[in-house]
Amino acid sequence: MQEKVKARPSQAKNNIHFHIPYNRLSEYIELINQLKVNLEIYLDADNLDNLTLKALEESRSLFSYNPSLTLHGPFMDLSPGAVDSLVRGATLQRIKQALDVAEAMGMHTVVLHSGYEKWKYDHKVKVWLEQSLRTWEPMVELASLKGVRIAIENIFEDNPENLAMLMDRLQHPSFGLCFDTGHFNLFSSITLKQWLEITGTERIFELHVHDNDSTRDHHWAPGEGIFPFDELFTILNLPERDDIVLTVEAHNMEHVKKSLEFFKRKFH
Repeated sequence: MQEKVKARPSQAKNNIHFHIPYNRLSEYIELINQLKVNLEIYLDADNLDNLTLKALEESRSLFSYNPSLTLHGPFMDLSPGAVDSLVRGATLQRIKQALDVAEAMGMHTVVLHSGYEKWKYDHKVKVWLEQSLRTWEPMVELASLKGVRIAIENIFEDNPENLAMLMDRLQHPSFGLCFDTGHFNLFSSITLKQWLEITGTERIFELHVHDNDSTRDHHWAPGEGIFPFDELFTILNLPERDDIVLTVEAHNMEHVKKSLEFFKRKFH
């Protein structure tokens, strides 16, 4: 997919995006056009196998305005740091497909998972790191050529040392982090300040904004759980800092509406 989908002049200018699976776009398009919100679109493996440029053009034509779009790539079964070359090869293929879609749709950021789990790798982070570099080095160069940033999301990490190691080794302006507030709430063994000191705030490209009570990944609206959003926004100098995408990952309409109210209170 080399050709880009034609876009209209932008009417949604802020950095707040709302996560939605590609398959549910048409279901909510009337509300999306009414609210004129920016979107992060999630594509799974089936979407990537069946999407054509024509289908992407039809999807883009659903909007009555030109939203800022980001992409959440596939993650089920994928492992960028896989020791097994066949598994890593399949992962590379999916990442390439996601970057092609991002380029075609004019998406500026693609969120992907690192695949690191300390128990699976028996705490041998260097094994994961060396294999990960074989995946990310060519992929970040490809992303850069396409004008796309890759943001790696924290999932099961209880501290971000593996992510910081990956950033340090790659040192590429198109490769950064997606800090997920809900996953931090569930798995982190250190404070928010300590976490961000390890990763560095300048390497954060995107936030996944949702809340929970630290017992399950509820995907509540911010402020409905116990995550310290005021502290996060202060550390990151938000909303003054305008290079970070804030993506709301609320999983039902009640929490989407509460998220809109939350940001209206905080940022307006």
